Amino acid sequence: MALLPILTAPDKRLKLKADPVDEVSADIVKLMDDMVETMYAAPGIGLAAPQVNVLKRVIVIDVETYDGGDSHNLLTLANPEIIEQEGEIVWAEGCLSVPNFTEDVIRAERVVVHALNQDGDKVEIAAEGLLAVCMQHEIDHLDGQLFIDHVSRLKRAIILQKLKKRKKSE
Repeated sequence: MALLPILTAPDKRLKLKADPVDEVSADIVKLMDDMVETMYAAPGIGLAAPQVNVLKRVIVIDVETYDGGDSHNLLTLANPEIIEQEGEIVWAEGCLSVPNFTEDVIRAERVVVHALNQDGDKVEIAAEGLLAVCMQHEIDHLDGQLFIDHVSRLKRAIILQKLKKRKKSE
């Protein structure tokens, strides 16, 4: 396994839409494994392939690490698609690609997601609360969206300006 570099906003590659995975091949499994290692090292609770400059519809999630816990619920998914959503929840979201910023985002409180797991099997996942928020957040990345795309234009502009300034000083 290998640590992968994580792209940060305002990198234009984060706005690109990812391509579907034809099959969960050995290359996709290796990508998933590398993404898991990268997510834990960051540390984070979710990561999408476009964040590591791979335009494939692949996400990894482990919300059990949110409060510093050990991994108990690792999800490695290809071609995740939300097929149902209901309710509304506001969550202070952050992102490995938008480091050191959090903003309240309105999401569906419950979702049902269809995907392929690491074995290539079709799975259906019913999620609520943090897992539902994380699923929506990571699937947004596959469509070229960041969580800051869900906040006001003014807040988004301020965050992007600060990120640009930070990149210039690095």
